[in-house]
Parts: sequence; C-alpha cells; structure tokens
Amino acid sequence: MLFSSLLFIFIYLPIVLLIYYIVPMKWRNLFLFIINLVFYGWGEPVYIVLMLFSIALNYFCGLLVHKHLNNKRKAKRVLIICIIANLALLGFFKYYDLFAQTLSLIPGVSIASLSLSLPIGISFYTFQTMSYPIDVYRGDAQATRSFIDFGTFVALFPQLIAGPIVRYKDIADQLKIRIHDVDKFASGIRRFIIGLGKKVLIANNIGMLWGIYSSSAELSLLGSWLGIIAFSMQIYFDFSGYSDMAIGLGRMLGFEFLENFNYPYISKSITEFWRRWHMSLGTWFRDYLYIPLGGNRHGIGRQVFNIFAVWALTGFWHGASWNFLFWGIYYGLFLTIEKLFLLKKLNRAPSAIAHIYSLLVVICGWVLFSVDNVSLAGEYYKAMFGFGSGGLISTTDLYYLKNYAVMLIVGAAACLPVSKKLYNRLSSKVQGVLSPVLITVVLIFSTAYLVDSSYNPFLYFRF
Repeated sequence: MLFSSLLFIFIYLPIVLLIYYIVPMKWRNLFLFIINLVFYGWGEPVYIVLMLFSIALNYFCGLLVHKHLNNKRKAKRVLIICIIANLALLGFFKYYDLFAQTLSLIPGVSIASLSLSLPIGISFYTFQTMSYPIDVYRGDAQATRSFIDFGTFVALFPQLIAGPIVRYKDIADQLKIRIHDVDKFASGIRRFIIGLGKKVLIANNIGMLWGIYSSSAELSLLGSWLGIIAFSMQIYFDFSGYSDMAIGLGRMLGFEFLENFNYPYISKSITEFWRRWHMSLGTWFRDYLYIPLGGNRHGIGRQVFNIFAVWALTGFWHGASWNFLFWGIYYGLFLTIEKLFLLKKLNRAPSAIAHIYSLLVVICGWVLFSVDNVSLAGEYYKAMFGFGSGGLISTTDLYYLKNYAVMLIVGAAACLPVSKKLYNRLSSKVQGVLSPVLITVVLIFSTAYLVDSSYNPFLYFRF
C-alpha cells in the first residue's frame, strides 16, 4: 500500500488514527504492532511470517547478548550468529537469483533461479533489526523485555517500507512514553502533505520525462541530459517526499524520527552530498561498518580500503544488480580522491565551481544507478558526451524541453532552501494564515492528480 494512494490517505490512515486515539495508552503499541503487520501484509501476506521471524530472531538475540554481557566472548558469539542469520535472510531473498544467474554464466555451471518476489522493505527493516543487538552489545541500548514494543519498533508502518532507517536506541524512550498533542499532530499533517506534494506533483510528473528518454532507442546529447536531470529530480523528490511523509505520520502517532535529507543538491563536494542524502543510511554504514573496520585510525592505506569496502556494500545494498555495485564503487572512488587531496582544493575554490563539480558527479552517477544494464549505461554515457546515435539535438528534444520547462524550473527551485528561508522570514501571524492555505492547495492538487492519473511509482520499493 502506497502512502501516496487514495486508499491510504482517505481510508486506511483515518481509520488507524481514529482507533489509535480511542485505544487506551497502554494498549497503543499492541494496536500499532497489529496494524503494522496488516499494512505490511497488504500486498504479500506470506511475508508477514518472514518479518515476524526477523523480529523474534533479533528480540531473543538482544536478550541473550544482554544476559552474557559479563562474558564478552559469549555475547560476541551470539551477536555474530545473529548478524549472520540476518544477512543470510537478506542475501537469500534479495540476491539469490542474481548470484545464481551470474554463476550460471560459467561453462558447466547451472543453478536454477527461484524467481522469488522481493519482500518489501527487507533492506530497511533488516538493518533496523540488526542494529538492535549490536547496540545492546556495545552498551548503547538497553535490551527490552517487551516483544510488542520491539515488534512495534521494527514494523512501524510510517518508516517500514522506505525509511528513514530508525535505530532502536533512538526511539526506545518513545516506545514507552511519547507526547501526543494538537500542535505535534498538526505538524505531522503539514509534513505529510508536503511530502505528498513532492512525491505526487513533482516526482511523478518529472518522472514521466525520464520514462521517455530511458526507453529511447536513439539518444541525443540534449535528450540524454534532459532524461538524467529528470531522473535526478524524480529520485530526490520521490524518496525525500516519502521520508517527509514518514516523519509526518510518525508525529501523528507521537514519534519523532530523524531527518533523512537536507537539500543534497546544494552540496559543494561529494563528501558533503552524502552528509545530506539518505542520512540515516550513511550514518548506519558509518557506525556499524566503517568505524568497526577501523575508520581512519590505521593509516591512509587502510582508510582507502575501508572507504571502498563501505561504498561497494552501500551500492550493493540498493539492489540485486551489478550496476548498483559499480555505482557504489564510483562514489568510493570520488570520496577517496576527495579524502586524499581534492576536498582541500574544493574548499578553496569558488563556490560555483565546487557546486558544478558536485552536480556533475552526482548526475553522472545516477546513470549507473538507473540503468541496470551496464552496456546500456555505457551507451547512455556516450550520448551525454556527444557520441550517441541521436546526434547533438533533435526536434523531439526541443518539444519535450518546451513541455517540461516549467516542471524542470519548479523542480530545480524546490531543490534549494530558498523558499524555506523566505517562509521563515515571515511573521508568525502571516505564517499562521499562509500555511493552512498552502497545505490545503497542495492536498487538493495532489488528490486531483491521484484521481486522474495511474502513474504513481515508488523507486525505492525494489530496495
């Protein structure tokens, strides 16, 4: 079930909120746990069993780790078994077919594909559950004895299918006591509708331009750039819009989730970009992989290895296709170059040059991300640099440029914090009048779009 669907917005969510606030406080986590499983199982009921197994595995591992904290050797053994089990589940359901097909390319090797449908959100909830026993082992979180509280944390529907990746230690206190008031609820509604507008009005519309060029047989230089710029906007507004909706839904239920995006396209380096894009994922890999590997504590050679290891896995986390691995290595390369010498030069360079550099690297990187066939990605790069079969420009390009010009300008403007800064400069009285008007307009237009259009994809469902 999509957040950006009429069924969710006008039927599922109102019913859930109504019952949630009727139910006594002590039963609300139980209600959320049940309704979370209903939400998750809406499309694939069979995978509720997998989620319950993941919850139980990490819940009991957390208790065992806590029990043996006085004996680090035993605690570590339990933790290692737990991590292996989590990664085995993720690896089997997400990557089995990829490895089977790849190994079958070897002469004399034939491994049957299982063609399993990917459990929605498995990459997100696996990382969330796995972080819990690790934090218990480190002493960063207290083991909970409430299976319902832990299950609610894992399956909490606002952030279940697309993040942000929430760690148990960040909301442990909120699972026991959380604030419910009118201001927080209203703030949640506003944040949800802002995210809905980003997803429906910008991402969906600009995504149609990418759809045109991603399937084009003959790409020109202008067409290839129009297409990949459209994808750059689509994935940002699609994913950040969903994160906004998740944060808004959390507030309606009394939870506060950490921010996941902070205007990444204004970055002046790739290092800065990854501090602003999908922040919960970057933080997860930093805390649970980069630092345990040694981070930057064992010399430059080890640091470079750690960067490439982390980014190869970051890329591969995104999907069961080799292009994601190459995409991760691509960023590992640029981050290493910046770490070695380029970042100092960028800090001294004019802001415009640093900004153009960052945008070019990110936009070119989205080709590897969006085109899952490596040879086709190569053809796309050729077109971007003037060597494609479509030449430099075509009348079709000019047609789409004219038709999507307003959308491209709106998208570019919405990538910048200018409108937010201007709004914050307004007096509280003006904001009090303007805010409900703008939110109502966004909701009306988003609803009209959903009623009229069947194009409503969500890119991160495949992760």
